[in-house]
Amino acid sequence: MKKNLIAILIPVVVLVVLFWTSAFYTLIPETEHKTTEERIPVVDGVMTVNNAKASATDYNTTSVTNKSTLGTGKQITDFALSLLGSPYVYAGMSPDGFDCSGFITYVFDRYNVNLPHSSKMQADEGVQVAKHEAQTGDLVIFTGTNPEVREPGHVGIVLSAPGDTIEFVHSSSNGGVKISKVQGTRYDIRFLEVRRVL
Repeated sequence: MKKNLIAILIPVVVLVVLFWTSAFYTLIPETEHKTTEERIPVVDGVMTVNNAKASATDYNTTSVTNKSTLGTGKQITDFALSLLGSPYVYAGMSPDGFDCSGFITYVFDRYNVNLPHSSKMQADEGVQVAKHEAQTGDLVIFTGTNPEVREPGHVGIVLSAPGDTIEFVHSSSNGGVKISKVQGTRYDIRFLEVRRVL
């Protein structure tokens, strides 16, 4: 007898709760039950520092808020070098820990150049320049750790002058923010291109 009573009451209770809930929300004006929480825009899972008010179109090309405040390559690399020794943290975007693209985003953001937090997307920013024309402040793009997969997976900021052996500062999973060279190292095999974003 108890089992039969429970079997009858459970569906009745469920129906009453569903009816009451839907009736309650239809009586409240739509604006009162919508969330008013402000959200940070994310485009394809990518966000830049200090651009919470930016629109999605800001991510298609390098977005410069005021050209007169753009830093020079030297200013950018000086700031980047001040972060030497910061640890590597996957998806990190602060001096407490950077991944490679988070480091780039953080450094360039200081000079009002908004770059996405993705090495693949950063490889689409600015214009491509020849390897021998790489200059201070350019981005140097590499494959990930497997050089056979020829797509962007790592990025750094060029420190050297055109024609010199390319030295760059980057956040590596092997040592955090540090300086490395392209020629004569594994990075030479992984090299894809140089991008000028300034």
